[in-house]
Amino acid sequence: MKNKRTVLILGATGGIGGAIAEALLRHGWSVRGLARNMQAAQRSTNLSIDWHQGDAMDRDDVSRAATGVSTIVHAVNPQGYRNWSALVLPMIDNTIAAARVAGGARVVLPGTIYNFNPATTPVIHANSTQAPRSRKGAIRVELEHRLELAAPEVPSLILRAGDFFGPGIRSSWFAQAMVAPNKPLERVTDVARGPGHSWAYLPDLAETFACLLDITDRLSAFERLQFEGLHDANGSVLSDALNHVAGRSLRHRRFPWWLMHVLAPFGGFPREASELAPYWRHSVRLDNHRLTELLGEEPRTPLNDAMVATLRSMKSLSNEPG
Repeated sequence: MKNKRTVLILGATGGIGGAIAEALLRHGWSVRGLARNMQAAQRSTNLSIDWHQGDAMDRDDVSRAATGVSTIVHAVNPQGYRNWSALVLPMIDNTIAAARVAGGARVVLPGTIYNFNPATTPVIHANSTQAPRSRKGAIRVELEHRLELAAPEVPSLILRAGDFFGPGIRSSWFAQAMVAPNKPLERVTDVARGPGHSWAYLPDLAETFACLLDITDRLSAFERLQFEGLHDANGSVLSDALNHVAGRSLRHRRFPWWLMHVLAPFGGFPREASELAPYWRHSVRLDNHRLTELLGEEPRTPLNDAMVATLRSMKSLSNEPG
C-alpha cells in the first residue's frame, strides 16, 4: 500500500538531494535514501533517513527501495559527473520503472537551464522550446521527455532553477569558481559580468520542493515549473553581496573563459566550461508565474543572510572559527 507521506530520494547524500531531504523531514515526511555504501551514507548526514542499500543503476534495487512510497526524488548524478551519456538515461528509466511498481509514485526532478539556447530564450517558460547547446543539455532534454511520455501513469514534477549556491553545495560554479572554500574570503572570481545570471539559493529551492509536494492534488500529471530565485540582471549583485558580508571591497578578477576555450579540445573541466559559456554570455530569467499561482510566493531568504550561511558552510568567513 502506498504511503502518501513517504518519499525515496535518489542522491540524498548530494547537495540538492540532501537539502530536499532536510526540507521534507521538516514538513513531516518519512524519507528513504538509496546508497551503495550504507555506512558512508549514514556518516555523511545527521538527518533521519531510512537508508536502503542499492545502486541507482540497478532497477531491482530502486524498485525494492521504492516499495510503498508516493514520491521518488531523482536527484542522482553519475559519480564525479563522469560518463553522462552512458548512465543518466538508464538511471531515469530505472526510476520511472520503480515508480510504476510503486503504483504510480510521482517522480520529482530538479531541472536545469541547460535544456535551452540562452541566445534565443531570454525568459524560460514551461513551454519554451528546448534547444540545448551542450551534450549534457541534450541528455537533459531526453530525460524530461521520458518523464513526459510516462505521464499520467507515472506523474512527475520538474522544478527548474539556475545555478546553485548555499550550504552543502560542493559541485557548483559558486563553490568551485567564484569563491575558494576552506580559506578566508579575500578574492572573488566574476564568472558573469554585464549580461547577468540566474541563481538559486539551495535551502529556498528545497523548501519550494517540499511546499509543492504538500499540494500534489493541485499539480498536473506532468508539471514543469520554474524557480525564479535570484536573477542577477547585471552580473554584479552576488559580487556586491560578497563585498557587503566581508565588510570591505574584495579583490575581483574575471574568470578565464578564453583559457577554457583554448584547453577545451583536451577534455575535462575546460571542455565542460567551454560548452556552458553561452549561459554566462547571455542573461536567462526563469518565469515563475505558475509556481506563484500554486504557492502564492517563492520562499526567499534575504540575500545577505543566504550569503553568510553559504560562506560559513564553505569555511570562508575570516571572522569565523576554523
